[in-house]
Amino acid sequence: MPDMPEIEKPEELEERSRDSLGQKVGVLAAVLAVFLAVVTIMSHRAHTTAVVQRTEANDQWSFYQSKRIKFHSLELGIDMLGLLGQGKAGVEEAVKRFEVDKAKEEKDGQEIQAEAKQKEDETRHTEDQALRYDIGEGMLEIGVVLSSLYFIARRKLFPVVALLFGLGGIVTAITGLLL
Repeated sequence: MPDMPEIEKPEELEERSRDSLGQKVGVLAAVLAVFLAVVTIMSHRAHTTAVVQRTEANDQWSFYQSKRIKFHSLELGIDMLGLLGQGKAGVEEAVKRFEVDKAKEEKDGQEIQAEAKQKEDETRHTEDQALRYDIGEGMLEIGVVLSSLYFIARRKLFPVVALLFGLGGIVTAITGLLL
């Protein structure tokens, strides 16, 4: 015998239509879940961006270190030529060339250092945004859970507190956008 679809009794339909608060709480949970999804995506994107920015900053610092090593090698070369090359042909030209290269490395190093610091500042800003999104996400999750607890306990306190947590989560996430 094939399974017959269950037919709802008129009393069940009537009881469900009478629970208008339950319907509102269901809509609240759905709306909070939508905001939760959006804030979660924003949080993940911010964390990914922060990782990329941190990597770029680290790359700039590595480049800066290589420039400083070259700068110090040129200083050493100048010192060595000054000590060991006195009176030898071509020493003055080599020292002048090293001095020019040393000045270029110093200038390049300063520019690279400034860029590395800027990348670090961008990273900190993005990490601050991500933290706001994380807090907002957590508050929205609590709101969704609390609103669903209404259906188990039938306590009106749950949707009220859920709404407060949901609004707090939305506001906190928006502050991340405004940073």
